[in-house]
Amino acid sequence: MTPSYNRRIDTYICDIMYGYAAMDATTGSPNPGAAWLRRIEVLDGPAYRRIAQALENAVAEGELQPGDQIPAQREVARLVGIDFTTVTRAYALARERGLIEGTTGRGTFIRSRTEEGEAGLVDLSMNLPPPPAGLNLAALLREATGAILARTDPATLMAYHPGAGSLAQRTAGAAWLAPVLGQVDPARAVVASGAQTALSALLDHLTAPGDMIVAEAFAYPGLLATAARRGLTVIGCPLDEQGLEPETLARLLAEHRPRLICCTPTFQNPTAATMSLARREAVVAIARAAGVTIIEDDAYGLLPAAPLPALASLWPEGVFHVATTAKTLSPGLRVAYVVAPPGRAEGFTSALHAIAQMPPPLMAAVATNWIREDVASRVLAGVREEAMARRALAAELLPGAVGGAESLHVWLPDARADWAAKTHGLALVGAETFRAAGVTGEGLRISLGAAGKRPTLARGLRALANLYG
Repeated sequence: MTPSYNRRIDTYICDIMYGYAAMDATTGSPNPGAAWLRRIEVLDGPAYRRIAQALENAVAEGELQPGDQIPAQREVARLVGIDFTTVTRAYALARERGLIEGTTGRGTFIRSRTEEGEAGLVDLSMNLPPPPAGLNLAALLREATGAILARTDPATLMAYHPGAGSLAQRTAGAAWLAPVLGQVDPARAVVASGAQTALSALLDHLTAPGDMIVAEAFAYPGLLATAARRGLTVIGCPLDEQGLEPETLARLLAEHRPRLICCTPTFQNPTAATMSLARREAVVAIARAAGVTIIEDDAYGLLPAAPLPALASLWPEGVFHVATTAKTLSPGLRVAYVVAPPGRAEGFTSALHAIAQMPPPLMAAVATNWIREDVASRVLAGVREEAMARRALAAELLPGAVGGAESLHVWLPDARADWAAKTHGLALVGAETFRAAGVTGEGLRISLGAAGKRPTLARGLRALANLYG
């Protein structure tokens, strides 16, 4: 070790002993993300390996958490008194070990770690968006919350707020949904604490116990559970490769005179079917002729690179449009937007208020900030990019599965989830979870986003192919 190196480390250790972090050379502000560098002093070997090992030890012991930003390479070189090339080599080694990831223009961050590669099941059951390619969600969240708290009194932020969301939040929601809805009056938009809450409030608002509703034969389990608690009868409409079968839908409406149609037109859950524009127009025409309102659960509508028009854009007067950020941005936001037919937002807001008094203020503010600052569109693009890569992987390893190019899940017809899958290290969900009453048939929904890393997903898909191929 050079004398210069020793002096730098000694000074740095003194800073730590007295509770100070290193000072960032650019900003002059404390740099707490550099505290792990003190670990270099007690390690042996070449300097670049000591730096990488110190970083790994800090992550393993919890000193550094996923999403934490660490100093730039030149800053590390300055702090410890070594050349920039050595630090570059150290960061490259840390990247190879899966410890860090860099984002151009934003810095270097501790990478999210999972235990998937060591033990436990490969999760193909939870339908989550994958980590957005090229972005660090933790850093983006810190930036957004920092900006919000800098301009907003925390006491005001954390107080009770209007149940429909503020005008700024409703305007942001309307702008976010413009690719599928076109221009929408923000007065029609309502902010909710997630799609499940919104669907529950809609069923409370639009139905009474004993009513019938039509849904897809294989439908979102949350809808089925809510309908059962509400005392509703769900009539399953058969599906083809484009979703609801129009002829059967028309017959069911004529025979049963249901109160509602509930459907997911894009990447239907679980079958991944997507209605073409012609199919959307047909479904809307059938519902309009019968006078039956549609609840459009459009969780995935923004994922396609060229999104199709929402049902609500084809029949604004007869469709309640529900869109969640959970599948397009991050499930942790817990924000959904409901666009009601003209003049009907106020009545729905009252029903929503009875279930959840307001959307979570901080998360609604983050979603609004992200939409306004164009962060949401970047996250969506990153999710889409990663989803497409994973879907291509599924097409290669499991060619019998069906689903669109940007879908977060695929459907394996006729396959069954059983104990054999668990013994092969797979967590799966089968058709029994999604069947409406009286519906038969088998299939597996294979979720592509829950696995933290693509190699883990590939391992799970290969095991699945061996079971069902």
